[in-house]
Amino acid sequence: MRAVVPEVLLDERRRLGLDRKDELWDGVLHMVPPPGDPHQELSAEVFLVLGPLAKARGLVPRMETGLFRTRDDYRVPDQLYRRPDAGSSRGAESAELVVEILSPGDETFAKLPWYAELGVREVLVLDPLDRTARLFRGATEVDTRSEILGVAFATVEQALRLTWDGGSSTL
Repeated sequence: MRAVVPEVLLDERRRLGLDRKDELWDGVLHMVPPPGDPHQELSAEVFLVLGPLAKARGLVPRMETGLFRTRDDYRVPDQLYRRPDAGSSRGAESAELVVEILSPGDETFAKLPWYAELGVREVLVLDPLDRTARLFRGATEVDTRSEILGVAFATVEQALRLTWDGGSSTL
C-alpha cells in the first residue's frame, strides 16, 4: 500500500523515536513497525555471538544502523558488519555482511537486490520462529556458511546453531 505522509506526522515519529527503523527506498518512505519480542531476542543473541567474531576479523559490528547509498536511499538492517573505513556520521556507507531478522509482512527479500547493488557481500536472513538461517551472496541463496565471519548456521532441534573454528553456540 502507498500513502502520502504529512510532514507533521513524520516530525512526530522522529520526536517519539518511532522512525529509527524507517527506510527511504529511492526517496519513498517505508515505515517499519517496531520488532516483536521473538525478533529482538534472536537479534540480541546472534549479535552477542557474532560481534566478537567480527571484531576478531577486523570488522565493526553494528545494530539497526542506516546503510546508505545516498541521502534519500538507505536501508536499516537489524545488524551489519563493516570495515572500519566504511562508517560515517550518518551510519554506514558499505557493509560486508548484513543480518535481517524476519518479521511478519516485512520486506526483507525485496531488499536483497539493493544490498547486492551496494556491494554487500553476504546477507544472512534469520527466522526467529523456526530458528532457520538462509545466506545470500548477491541475490543468490548459497550454503549456510559465512565466508565473511567463518561461521556455519544450522537448525538443530528447533534451535539455531552457530559453529566456527574453535567454538559453537546454540540459540
